[in-house]
Amino acid sequence: MNRIKERLSYIYEDQNIEKVYARIKAAMEKTKAKGLRQRKPAWDEEDVVLITYGDQFNEEGKPTLQTLKKMYDMYLADKFGIVHILPFYPYSSDDGFSVINYRQVDPEMGDWSDIHELSGSARIMFDDVCNHISARSEWFQEYLKNNPKYADYFVEVDPAEDLSMVTRPRALPLLTPFRQANGEEKHIWTTFSADQIDLNFENPDVLAEMVDVLLFYIERGAEYIRLDAIGFMWKEIGTTCIHHEKTHEIVKLFRDVVDNVAKGTVLITETNVPHKDNVAYFGNGHDEAHMVYQFPLPPLVLYSIHNGNTRALTEWAKGLPAGNPDTTFYNFLASHDGIGVNPIRGIIPEEEIGAMVDALKAEGALVNYKKTETGENIPYEINVTYFDALNKKDDDDSLRIKRFLAAHSVLLTLPGVPAVYIQSILGSRNDYEGVKETGANRSINRQKYGFAEIEHELQESGSRRNRVFTELTDIIKVRKAEALFHPNVPMQVEDFGEAVFAFSRTDKAGESLLVLNNLTNGQVRLPLSGRFLNIVTQETMDFEDGLELGPYQFFWLKPIHEEEQQ
Repeated sequence: MNRIKERLSYIYEDQNIEKVYARIKAAMEKTKAKGLRQRKPAWDEEDVVLITYGDQFNEEGKPTLQTLKKMYDMYLADKFGIVHILPFYPYSSDDGFSVINYRQVDPEMGDWSDIHELSGSARIMFDDVCNHISARSEWFQEYLKNNPKYADYFVEVDPAEDLSMVTRPRALPLLTPFRQANGEEKHIWTTFSADQIDLNFENPDVLAEMVDVLLFYIERGAEYIRLDAIGFMWKEIGTTCIHHEKTHEIVKLFRDVVDNVAKGTVLITETNVPHKDNVAYFGNGHDEAHMVYQFPLPPLVLYSIHNGNTRALTEWAKGLPAGNPDTTFYNFLASHDGIGVNPIRGIIPEEEIGAMVDALKAEGALVNYKKTETGENIPYEINVTYFDALNKKDDDDSLRIKRFLAAHSVLLTLPGVPAVYIQSILGSRNDYEGVKETGANRSINRQKYGFAEIEHELQESGSRRNRVFTELTDIIKVRKAEALFHPNVPMQVEDFGEAVFAFSRTDKAGESLLVLNNLTNGQVRLPLSGRFLNIVTQETMDFEDGLELGPYQFFWLKPIHEEEQQ
């Protein structure tokens, strides 16, 4: 508890922190007294995350969370031990990320009993949308009514202030005018949209409120907690207002809270930014996020397959920091958002990023842009399903699926905990009707399904969905059964040329496994000799004069030593 007090003193330098400290301490003690469920102490090779919406599947007259549980129990439980349910709270926009009430379940999805039921089958990951709240929330509506309790809950700024240094994630106004009940107009800080009102963490009461929310989620069974848009929390005019030292201190305080109250609860920071800034949220490796999103991975794998060249991916992988028992990466290829390109700026030349974006647009992808300091529009996010991102319109399904599985071979074998988006496991194509309905580019990868419809398609032998689901879940099962894929087993990047992304995983006992991914459309011959077990097919393979990999073929190979052959 002393560490929490020290952090509060640092965050609120010249303020008396006794009141906020007492409130946080009391809230923690109250949560601990509730007899929380035991958490898994760490992570291992069996941990694979499914990312999905709470209303992803529907049946008439049934809360969608109940249908999600039905889908999970019938088709997904043996593949995914952890389910990330994207915000399932009442919301006003952004498919859940404009939260009206942090402590309620959206009535159309169900109620807390449905979350409890699902948590009996899977470990659940909640979103903590801690940077902002809906303009329709009680907090903001009371602010507009001049309720003094909420007077400092939000960030008021004179529009004459020089805000040119502030990092902008989207090409939208930073300030939004609102009129209060007394007739006074205020300009309020809205990083993401006019409906998403940034919270003012300079007010200690706001921090205490958000610690209460964090504890509430732990009480409700959250074992993984995603800190959404965390990099933008602390505002200081005259700075970039991203990755502020006090933002890092707040994340460290959140870490202290969860480690103290429910050891084993995992905090994951969501910071779609260049790699160096992203990994800074590991802190010293023991005091900040347990996991950080591996944001460069989706665009790097995409870039490698588009260009038939793995050099950038290989060099990036060589520079990844080694894990420790207290931290690891949260690896993914697809999510509810688009494929961010900011994380590869500085890794891939800007003109090559532009060429990839243009090529994807020509194949039907949509793109969101942001303004630079010079007023230039540059792409920050490609909106497309990952299945369509990897492929061209005239490709046949067999080639599409090969590319898709090769990309997921990378995802499932790198150090870290892998997460697979529901649209990927379903082999989904771009949803242009969804974009037409909402007017939002991100809807292209957020299609919702009737349960009977998707069940029929998954069971249709030889169909795209059936093949993707079957073949992808097969390699997920192999990954889960292999101890050398434990997130913290070290990786050694191998160099087999520009066509192949290769690395080995070697544990402390010297046991090793070689991963070979041909990310090109051509045959590749590798100078490899020896006897190996292909753990995907369970075949014993002998190589004397080298190994040949077909287009988009991948091998997960364990060396067979002489003593094992006898």
